[in-house]
Amino acid sequence: MRTLLIYPRFPQSFWSFEKTLQLIGRKAMLPPLGLVTVAAILPQNWEFRLVDRNVTDLTEADWNWAKLVILSGMIVHRDDLCSLIQEAKRRNKKVAVGGPYPTSFPHELEEAGADYLILDEGEITLPMFVEALAEGKETGTFRATEKPDITQTPIPRFDLLQLEAYSEMAIQFSRGCPFQCEFCDIIVLYGRKPRTKSPQQLIAELERLYELGWERSIFMVDDNFIGNKRNVKKLLRELAPWMEERAYPFSFSTEASVDLANDEELMDLMTDCNFNAVFLGIETPDESSLTVTKKYQNTRDPLAESVEKITRSGLRVMAGFIIGFDGEKTGAGQRIVDFVEKTSIPTAIFSMLQALPDTGLWHRLEQEGRLRGDANINQTTLMNFVPTRPLEEITREYIDGFWQLYDAQKFLDRTYRHYRLLGTAPCHRKRREKAKQASKPKTKARKSIDWQQIKALAVICWRQGIVRKTSFTFWWYLWQMFLHNRSGIPSYLGVCAQAEHFIEYRQLVKERIESQLEAYLSLQAEQTDEKITKAFTLSQ
Repeated sequence: MRTLLIYPRFPQSFWSFEKTLQLIGRKAMLPPLGLVTVAAILPQNWEFRLVDRNVTDLTEADWNWAKLVILSGMIVHRDDLCSLIQEAKRRNKKVAVGGPYPTSFPHELEEAGADYLILDEGEITLPMFVEALAEGKETGTFRATEKPDITQTPIPRFDLLQLEAYSEMAIQFSRGCPFQCEFCDIIVLYGRKPRTKSPQQLIAELERLYELGWERSIFMVDDNFIGNKRNVKKLLRELAPWMEERAYPFSFSTEASVDLANDEELMDLMTDCNFNAVFLGIETPDESSLTVTKKYQNTRDPLAESVEKITRSGLRVMAGFIIGFDGEKTGAGQRIVDFVEKTSIPTAIFSMLQALPDTGLWHRLEQEGRLRGDANINQTTLMNFVPTRPLEEITREYIDGFWQLYDAQKFLDRTYRHYRLLGTAPCHRKRREKAKQASKPKTKARKSIDWQQIKALAVICWRQGIVRKTSFTFWWYLWQMFLHNRSGIPSYLGVCAQAEHFIEYRQLVKERIESQLEAYLSLQAEQTDEKITKAFTLSQ
């Protein structure tokens, strides 16, 4: 079966990093891990061709080759995914879809023309799909009534990827999260009981990537990497000697809950394995809002202290923040900005709250009659429900907060302060000593000079060190980094490079959100005028 796997194009967003990727000569931040896992689960006597539209164009030859088209994507891929289905059907191709977006909005994909809906987790529903094909069924919807045992998941078909096109690689150790945040769809899609692969299984995946020549950053895409701390520690204890024997070929980053700060052993194990960054869902410094949205794990300890503990352990902190929770008080946007500045978190995702399908928030708002549209997980769309304080007030705070967070000088200042604190972590010295002692396998060829990175460095130095208002502090900070955290300079400059994306993206956010707000206020005014006219007419 000649199977064409297509990954839709990302719209410009916070995580698309177009300008930063251009600097380092990559096409996309992360590969479509879901699709290469799908390829591993499907019969291996099938032929596969993968087209990631963020990396390469979909050609006429690709369409002509395919007997079956399989697409996957997230809600953010909605427009491109639906148009790809329609294009495939125009060419009389059989189309199957799966992943988070189809699982959340199956009716939309059915309306777009998909023949097969492979929903929920593929370890269960893909074999059902294969059986239906063998029986000659022309359409079908395949759903799971239970969560799969992912210790049986095969090694993803990383060989289908154009590895050099990606800034980071993606692997997965666990699915699910033990917490009950009202707005989060992870527990809807993957459950509240974290399921993990075995340490040997995950290391086999890393071994495969190593064999293919990957020796850069890897993002552990787990919903909450530390959701099952017992199993994570087992993995890390086995991963550490594997990494040391190979002189640390990868660096890792992942997503975790803030309670990571309370487990020093776990943080030490992570840094021993060359984890260097972690994304935290902080959401807001307002404890009342955290309680309303049932993110109780963020209320047990002072958030600023938790961020500092994690940073001092040697893990760079990235974080997500949300505005628009029920009962939120005026000034929430500025309080988020102040918290980010206080904790010196360089990369802070700032979004307006969206109600996602089947979440506790979605069902509550639906009962209250407050939903006003489908969700769109992007920083450039208004909220899809009626908030408890004026939407205009929330939106103004959001625009202003986004503008402040990605001011070139403030971003550089935070990045420098963060890396100076990171430089105090004892793990860096310990890992350097181990790396010196480890002898790298001779099978690996010596790397040539990376001229693209040199070019990127030159561009950053020109823009941030000469052209912009950051010119003086850029060089002063770089000199201080040389004196106090020399080994952290490559990573530091990598985060500095993100400013090239954020500075442009904040303008996009401002323009699109202001345009939508203007349209919203205009509609509100029209509706008010209609009510006044109707009331006046009735009074006559």
